[in-house]
Amino acid sequence: MDFHFETYRIECTHPFGISRSSHSHYDIVFIYLEFDGLVGRGEAAPSNRYSESTERILSVLDNGIVVPDNIYDIDSFCTKLFDQCENIKALEAAFSMAALDLWCQINKKPLYKYFNADPDQAPQTSFTISIGDMDLLPQKIKEADPYNILKVKLGTDLIKDKSIIEHIRRETDKTIRIDANEGWDLETGISMSYWLADNNVEFIEQPFKSSNLSDTAKLKNKSPLPIIADENSVNASDIPRIENVFDGINIKLMKCGSLFEAVKMVNMARERGMKIMLGCMIESSVAITAAAHLSPLVDYADLDGNLLINNDPYAGVTVQNGKLILPQENGCGIQLNDANKKLR
Repeated sequence: MDFHFETYRIECTHPFGISRSSHSHYDIVFIYLEFDGLVGRGEAAPSNRYSESTERILSVLDNGIVVPDNIYDIDSFCTKLFDQCENIKALEAAFSMAALDLWCQINKKPLYKYFNADPDQAPQTSFTISIGDMDLLPQKIKEADPYNILKVKLGTDLIKDKSIIEHIRRETDKTIRIDANEGWDLETGISMSYWLADNNVEFIEQPFKSSNLSDTAKLKNKSPLPIIADENSVNASDIPRIENVFDGINIKLMKCGSLFEAVKMVNMARERGMKIMLGCMIESSVAITAAAHLSPLVDYADLDGNLLINNDPYAGVTVQNGKLILPQENGCGIQLNDANKKLR
């Protein structure tokens, strides 16, 4: 078993702005596990919001990773890798992707079959319009033409947030999903929930700071729109304490730590009657495709991180008429773009 890793800078097509930050690029780490001529690929796209960084990941990898010998026992194989990740969830996620990609190639099945997922049930993905220069809104809306659902980042102030939606509504009547990224207070949240309900908005994601569950519960009781947890839904252990505070959860591989943990979250949320969205950071097609193999198990998909960059070195999941189309090849079905042969 050979193990390699490479850093890579993904460049955003437009600066990616949310309520608390804006970035023009992100540094990620690709993980490669090679066995018998096959390559399993994973990706770590860490977030400062969860106190993770590329530098922390590289410090762990540079110290050396002992790769287990027996890939055939996939649970034990992954556990031994996770134990060396120093609780960096983005790194654990990358190893879970690479290990399952390789295991499924060895066993000659696409990843979705490992999870008993039906690719025909893959949902449509939303396409994100981030906070930024208002003059760029028409261009962003045009770039969203192939997608039927818009995810709009808000959470600045009431006037600007309404202005963004009003501008979008002058251009399109597509379904909108709102992500406030912890940017509102209770008064704003209540006011916006009613106003947004009149503007064909489907739900609101993470309106308040994750520490403010009290106000979130108050908003849930008043809002005409469902409230979805993101920063309050990191992993499965969060779900019991938020089940009566939110209507649903957003699962992201980079924050929960692995494909296995994501499935555990799906099952726990289903048991509690909560809606489930599968989301992402700004990522390449390696991580987005791995997540997409889980998408038939959820209600909503927000898997557009690879669509918001202009130098994706890989190809995998595609989108047709807004719907995620899963690769049929064994494993994740990732292909290296010809212009990036220096990667594996």
